[in-house]
Amino acid sequence: MNPERIFEEFPAPSYRGNQERALRDIRDAFAAGNDVVLVRAPTGSGKSLLARAVAGCARTVEEAEPSEASGAYYTTPQVSQLDDVATDDLLSDLNVIRGKSNYTCILPDERNTPVNQAPCVRERGYDCSVQHRCPYFSDRAIASNREIAAMTLAYFMQTAGSEVFRKRDVVVVDEAHGLAEWAEMYATIQLGPRTVPFWDELRVPEIDRTERAVRYAENLAGTCSRRKDELLAQESLTPGEVRERDRLQELIGELEWFVSDYRDPESPTTWLVDQSEPSSARGDDRSDADGAGGQGGPLTIKPMNPEKYLAHTVWGRGNRFALLSATILNKEAFCRQVGLEPETVALVDVGHTFPVENRPLYDVTQGKMTYERRDETTPKIARAIVRIMQRHPDEKGLVHAHSYDIQERLATLLRDFGVGDRIRTHDRDDRDADLEAWKASDDPDVFLSVKMEEALDLKGDLCRFQVLCKAPFLNTGDSRVAHRLEEGQWAWYYRSALRTVIQACGRVVRAPDDYGATYLADSSLLDLFERARTDMPDWFEAQVDRTGRPELPAFDPQAALDGTSTDSADGSTAGSGQRSRGRSRGRSRRSSRSSPLADVWETDG
Repeated sequence: MNPERIFEEFPAPSYRGNQERALRDIRDAFAAGNDVVLVRAPTGSGKSLLARAVAGCARTVEEAEPSEASGAYYTTPQVSQLDDVATDDLLSDLNVIRGKSNYTCILPDERNTPVNQAPCVRERGYDCSVQHRCPYFSDRAIASNREIAAMTLAYFMQTAGSEVFRKRDVVVVDEAHGLAEWAEMYATIQLGPRTVPFWDELRVPEIDRTERAVRYAENLAGTCSRRKDELLAQESLTPGEVRERDRLQELIGELEWFVSDYRDPESPTTWLVDQSEPSSARGDDRSDADGAGGQGGPLTIKPMNPEKYLAHTVWGRGNRFALLSATILNKEAFCRQVGLEPETVALVDVGHTFPVENRPLYDVTQGKMTYERRDETTPKIARAIVRIMQRHPDEKGLVHAHSYDIQERLATLLRDFGVGDRIRTHDRDDRDADLEAWKASDDPDVFLSVKMEEALDLKGDLCRFQVLCKAPFLNTGDSRVAHRLEEGQWAWYYRSALRTVIQACGRVVRAPDDYGATYLADSSLLDLFERARTDMPDWFEAQVDRTGRPELPAFDPQAALDGTSTDSADGSTAGSGQRSRGRSRGRSRRSSRSSPLADVWETDG
């Protein structure tokens, strides 16, 4: 790596904000001998441009000896972030590769077939006459041979050990704050009717300790191998059989990794096993796969702090690493979670350039949204949302509902109040399509969202206000969360929630001249700010310190629809001091089911 090239590799024609200083600090951190540099850069810093500059410092093929790694990887856990990179003219030399299922076969009779189910994977020895033009293999060949290959973190981890995507000189991970959690999620093994093709043929034992889960995993891996070999012996497979074969191969790898890691005395990973109740439809006359009695249900095998997994899938993939995020809140804690030594890692802080007055926080708390208090507090929050809509009669808004249960409750209450004509929702299947329809509309609708705190760019009039309905604490019913809290890791618990809040606050203010208000409806958010204050970036602490209670209009649902509400504080008719633009009140409720979430797991390495 040559960090001195960082300025000439910066892809934009000029700098904005603190980019020039950030490049200098990143250069100096690598030049000082650090192999890993954390770049803590807030929303609007142009992290992708900084990432491209770092990637450009990688050793080139011409500079490298035959045995030396060259080139760079750019990776991000967010599919939408990769989509943004793919369409950014300034980043055109980041060559994007996606999983096979994102490409369609180009054979005349297979135009609707994804590449991961095409004849080349269905028929043994199939000689494809158009493989040189296949969109997947073409993109893969380009990405593997160019200086910078860009992919999702899932694809990047899945191709560890690949002969195609080998070790490179530099790896850049964008939105890296959740690296440990993503690794835990990817390494989690789900064993049940939706993930094991022949689940109903198995007799699953009761798993009362991890060692027994290991024995069961070994036996199940053997069963999967025999089933896979039967499929491989066939001359041709149906699309369903192809999916089964690929799932079996994936499952074998997951099970063998679990067994190997658990039995490695040097591995720091702690494994937890959760088991559900067995289905009443399952028979009792099938043999137990590990020779034990009892009947158990689906299993979830979870790793905690999978350092060994990250060593294989991430740290072994490059010589130097740049990890970028707005919310790497505590360097030492982050390093411990991902298996890095803090003293060998540099932290570069990039200052915020958005005026704090353009990103205000407002206290409209109505009580706690804990499970026990939700019935009492949710109607109060719904009334507050109506009053906020009155304050922003001609502006689009976003409500972070946190869960589908809260979203459904709020939608019902808001319809009962008479403002349903300005409300949009989504479900699990149509979230992307419904989000895009809301963004494309000129109507000042309010979108009730679930899990959209990250990777959402609502610049300008796309959204002028948002409401946080619940402090995003992790579910204490999750065994990993419970285990950490039993060990007293409360700082981690509050830091995780704070990270999500900071990410959410960045959705509606995307440039120095942009503005957007964030309303805090759950009183637990204020408690969170106090408990996690020591981990706050300075620029977010400045936002928190300015938090005040706004003067909302008196509750009048009709005013939220017709735009005639008067702000009780100053008599203006629209939020943030903006005048009503008299937009059409027409509503479009059409949604498309043609935009499923991308499956980035389908790879062949």
